[in-house]
Amino acid sequence: MNSLRFRLRFYLIALLVIIIFGTITFKYIEGVTLTEAFYFIVVTIATVGYGDIHPVTDAGRLLTIVLIVLGVGTFLGVVANATELMLNRREQQSITNKINMLIGVFFSEAGTKLIQLFSDSDPDMETIRDELQIRASSKAHDFDMIQRHLANYPFDVKITQLDLAGLCSFLQEKRGLLVGLLVNPTLLEHAYFTDLLRAVFHLTEELGYRTDFENIPASDREHLAGDIKRAYKRLVEQWVLYMKYLKVHYPYLFSLAVRMSPYDRSASPVVTSVLASSIKE
Repeated sequence: MNSLRFRLRFYLIALLVIIIFGTITFKYIEGVTLTEAFYFIVVTIATVGYGDIHPVTDAGRLLTIVLIVLGVGTFLGVVANATELMLNRREQQSITNKINMLIGVFFSEAGTKLIQLFSDSDPDMETIRDELQIRASSKAHDFDMIQRHLANYPFDVKITQLDLAGLCSFLQEKRGLLVGLLVNPTLLEHAYFTDLLRAVFHLTEELGYRTDFENIPASDREHLAGDIKRAYKRLVEQWVLYMKYLKVHYPYLFSLAVRMSPYDRSASPVVTSVLASSIKE
């Protein structure tokens, strides 16, 4: 995409230079007005060629040949690259929509529940819970503020407060979902979410290999805590990005996601009169 923008910018600058040079040169060679010279250069480069203005000197004819060779090719380059850029943007938007649809499936089926489980065992959660509350009235700067709060957040989890057996059972139930998302070719366009899936899937494997969660040594608990922290951090950061996307593109999905926020202790799908007044359907 960047190389395409560079090519388009190059052709636009080249076309502008050719038009300015041709207009000024044709004006003095043929003795016409600046408006007539500009008009002739444009219709020549655009291959319209009405014929109402034409060169009458040999120098003017030579200039016209140069303009046709250089100008027409440059003009076609602008049109071709602009069209390709527009099509690429449309394709990229389609890919982005598909990726966010898959991200939405993940959070609906597993991600939101995992955030809730991890945050309930986070000893520092109460210091940041209010800042993580996303509301129906949240604006772009509110999401940016949340991301700044998360930048230096430790994402620690007190593993002794976690039901590891329950977490293992939950993740094993969602194993098919995780595998399906990991092998989905569309997600190759979204490295961060793929990294999140790998972190969660690795945690699923780590827990799946253990059969006794009551007698895990301290060293192993520390190892599992590191795996949980890795997944926890990526889950929360991706959740904020996804909520920001929903706010802009799918307000009705955003409304439900806000009501079911993993950071709201009184989360409920029921729309209250207070909430209804702030929701834009």
